[in-house]
Amino acid sequence: MSRFTAVLSTGLAVAATFALSGCGATEVTAAAGTTDDPVRIGVVNSGDDYWNTFADLAEEVGISVELVNFSDYQLPNQGLTDGDLDLNQFQHLQFLAGYNTASEEDLTPIGATAVYPLGLYSQQHDSVEDIPEGGEVAIPNDDSNQARALLVLQEAGLVALRDGGSAFSTPADVLEDESRVTVTPVDAAQTALALQDVDASIINNDFVGDAGLTSEDAIFSDDPDSDAAAPYINVWVARADDADNEVFQQLVEIYHSPEVEKGVLEASGDTGVIKDNPSGELQEILAGIEEDATR
Repeated sequence: MSRFTAVLSTGLAVAATFALSGCGATEVTAAAGTTDDPVRIGVVNSGDDYWNTFADLAEEVGISVELVNFSDYQLPNQGLTDGDLDLNQFQHLQFLAGYNTASEEDLTPIGATAVYPLGLYSQQHDSVEDIPEGGEVAIPNDDSNQARALLVLQEAGLVALRDGGSAFSTPADVLEDESRVTVTPVDAAQTALALQDVDASIINNDFVGDAGLTSEDAIFSDDPDSDAAAPYINVWVARADDADNEVFQQLVEIYHSPEVEKGVLEASGDTGVIKDNPSGELQEILAGIEEDATR
């Protein structure tokens, strides 16, 4: 686990009151996030410029933050559970539900960040309508993205899923008699390479740029405001006891300052769609996913 300290504010009174400029917040008292005890935030992309902007804005209102960078997606939740972190921000609700149900924990979303639409790409066809009956589509084979890919294909009218599909659908749920295409699960990193051999591929945003593609090349993307996309809203996460922590809520608000949001979109290649769902709504969505996971 590598660590990256973004910024530690200095020369600030521990409990002084500061006005948050640029993101519409009222004055609050910083009761945590001091120089001696910064808010430790687990992330997987601390090198993105917007984190420096975020940390600078936090410093302006007297909140010290320390970014702890991870290369393994499994570690930031465990670090939060163990108390090594105060918050993390790297995952969507579906991933969080998987962790909570597997570990019997209750980590809680306290704010939304963005949804990254999942796109269908093709080198052979210019539109979904051009994909022939019996065509083949490659999809990522990891549990989280595989289910979402199937929901995207259903939304595009290419497959039908048993019981309408869910965030836990698998290729076994594809109703062959009602579907136009077959699906072939491959490693997520191979979906772009598969384009030369299949009619189309669902490609994660992480690999779109590497394949020389942009989001505009997609022949179909899921609707970020649809119910099917709700499990894939990326979130700020805290321990349940800290769900109402005022300093943590202020950090969520700072994240939604225009300067930070601009950087978030630039880092995503403008594929992201900013989301600002209330924490209560996010917690309801999470509860529904967890209930489905335990059926």
